[in-house]
Amino acid sequence: MALVNHSTIIEFLLLGVPEDHHTQALVFVLFLVVYLLSLSGNLLIILVISTNSHLHTPMYFFLNHLSFLDLCYSSVTVPKMLENLLSEKKAISVEDCLTQAFFVLAFGGTELCLLAVMAYDRYAAICYPLLYGQMMSNELCVGLAWGSWGLAFLDAFINTLLAWNLDFCETQVVSNFICEIPSLFPLSCSNSSDNFAVLLGSALLHAFGTFILVFFSYARIVSTILRITSTSGRSKAFSTCSSHLTAVSLFYGSGFLRYLMPTSGSPWELVFSMQYSVVTPLVNPLIYSLKNKEVKASLKNMLQKSLQHLSSR
Repeated sequence: MALVNHSTIIEFLLLGVPEDHHTQALVFVLFLVVYLLSLSGNLLIILVISTNSHLHTPMYFFLNHLSFLDLCYSSVTVPKMLENLLSEKKAISVEDCLTQAFFVLAFGGTELCLLAVMAYDRYAAICYPLLYGQMMSNELCVGLAWGSWGLAFLDAFINTLLAWNLDFCETQVVSNFICEIPSLFPLSCSNSSDNFAVLLGSALLHAFGTFILVFFSYARIVSTILRITSTSGRSKAFSTCSSHLTAVSLFYGSGFLRYLMPTSGSPWELVFSMQYSVVTPLVNPLIYSLKNKEVKASLKNMLQKSLQHLSSR
């Protein structure tokens, strides 16, 4: 299959942002702040985990990958949106749009896999604490992490390759602030039924497959926790899962709704796209830092050492 696009148009217009100039200025400032906070929050999580030997465990190894992933995710979507907010013509070339759609799908798929892997990690830690070290060996953790990246990028490559061969010769308006594979189907004047079937198959196998793993992991976790007689023990066990469950709910909910709902230009499409591509990369570091005692303690120690170092100079 040749990587040649036979479009009669060379660019799309991303019109998911407000048209009023004053509103655009406010939205620009808002999302610039969100982007900077997302970058700094995820970089801080990566720094804390990397510099603290006590956090070199499987759970934080996967959290490190998740923070790096969220950093990449927001960098794929937000900068282009900020550029469009400042420009009169909200344009993106067909090639750039397909490239962005590839990374949006790839990073989203990787996050689905990582969240499922993290659910399995919590299952092993709570249900088999004595065997946890054997079940979550370093080799397995590395394999699960890179397998998540590889599987998601392969899935995104297949779907983007098919989209690259569509003819885009109808309207050039994308009713969104980012390029996503589902948003491109209505713009094609060629038959996109095969593309939709492959994307739907990817969603069913990739998204629902990981969701089933998350569901059964937490079914076993809840069953195990309810058998704990100590109230403090149950509370501690639940607290180790609450951050991950919050992240799963936010990402899976918005991602499923966006990719399974018909593309119609509905405002809800913007809401769901914004939720998983912009809000989630900001919220994840807050969830894992505010609700995790070890991360908070490590962050506090790191800041204290930094302040002491500055004051001694």
